This record gives sequence, structure tokens and C-alpha cells, in this order.
Amino acid sequence: MQLTLTKMTFQYHTYWLGSTPQGLAFIGGQDAPADEWQRWFKTAIIDPTANQTAKAALTDYLAGRSTTFSLPLDQTYGTPFQQTVWHVLTTIPYGQTRTYADIANQLNRPTAVRAVATAIGRNPLLIIVPCHRIIRKDGGLGGYRGGLAMKQALLSLEQTSQK
Repeated sequence: MQLTLTKMTFQYHTYWLGSTPQGLAFIGGQDAPADEWQRWFKTAIIDPTANQTAKAALTDYLAGRSTTFSLPLDQTYGTPFQQTVWHVLTTIPYGQTRTYADIANQLNRPTAVRAVATAIGRNPLLIIVPCHRIIRKDGGLGGYRGGLAMKQALLSLEQTSQK
């Protein structure tokens, strides 16, 4: 299935948003290359007029005006285990964090911490599926496809918006 890509700019940073007919399927990392989507999708077209609802929702979130998303999503590009992990991520409240072990325990798979971390790292929907809310057990940031600066900025945004 083909992905329809749109470029979005917010506060001097570029994000690529991609959708299929089923819904939003991809959000690229902050200032990531335009072809970052190729990890999940075989073909894409760029359409500057597409994904306007998603752009507005993401802009509201990044500006601190919104804490939730209600967009149709297409998450059919992951394995069943990845999809389960991604669903659990969407239950983490805005402004809160969990550890990789917390997610493994929530799935009743306490020894699957590495598999959980791998699934989180393969999340194609940054921000919407809030993998930035996952930190290491020692409180460190861990990894993030969008880069640690983006992860820290998102966590700071959510902490600031909570006050």
C-alpha cells in the first residue's frame, strides 16, 4: 500500500507525516530525512495538501494546546506483538513515564523487556503512539528514533503543560 507524505514545519523543525486510506501511519523524527518512512513502506507520494487534520492535531500538541489525539490510525505495519506494545503505549497518560520493564510486566511478559524495547523502537507513529514516554529503569532516557533531543523536548513539553 502506498503512503501519502506531507511535510510539516513547527518552530523551525521539519516532520514528515504519512497516511494510507485507513489513517495516519507514520510520523518522522524531528528534522529526519524525507525517506525515513522506507523502513515500513515500499512506496510513497508527496502531497502537500494531504494530512491536514493530522498536521493541525500535531501542531496543537507541540504548541501545548492539546494533550490527546483522536485521529484514525493505520497500525497494520507491525507484527501482532508490536501492535500490542504500541497499544499499551497509548494508555500512558500525558506527562507520565513508564519503563521498558513496566510495559513488559503490563503485558504479563516480565522477561520480554528486550522484545518490548525492540517493538517500541519500531514504532512508526512517533508522538501519537507516545514511545517518548518510555525511559530506562535507572531514569535515563534510553533510545528514541527521533533522537534524544526530541525525546527530551517532548517530555519537557508534557511536564511544562501539566503545571
